[in-house]
Amino acid sequence: QVQLVESGGGLVQPGGSLRLSCAVSGSFFSVSAMGWYRQAPGKERELVASMTSRGLTNYADSVKGRFTISRDNAKNTVYLQMNSLKPEDTAVYYCNLKTAIPRGDYWGQGTQVTVSS
Repeated sequence: QVQLVESGGGLVQPGGSLRLSCAVSGSFFSVSAMGWYRQAPGKERELVASMTSRGLTNYADSVKGRFTISRDNAKNTVYLQMNSLKPEDTAVYYCNLKTAIPRGDYWGQGTQVTVSS
């Protein structure tokens, strides 16, 4: 059973920073991709940032230059560093893991990020 547990969300003022963490546990042999998604009230869930098993990254245009996805393989943890936060970044952020062997698609429980003065 694969589990993802996010942490690091909270309330921050515009222009501030937060770092989200996603701790991964469970049994699998290979990962195809990991990523962060977000869902704001009344909106669909959208991709924020992703990283392939080879380290190739992809970002939503709205966060390019402000957010950075990274991973620590020794800690089985994926991070999302968020800088220069804006009110429109307010959403529930979800960690996602796509495994190749065995094939699977896993989600964390979500962590709330609120950007407000």
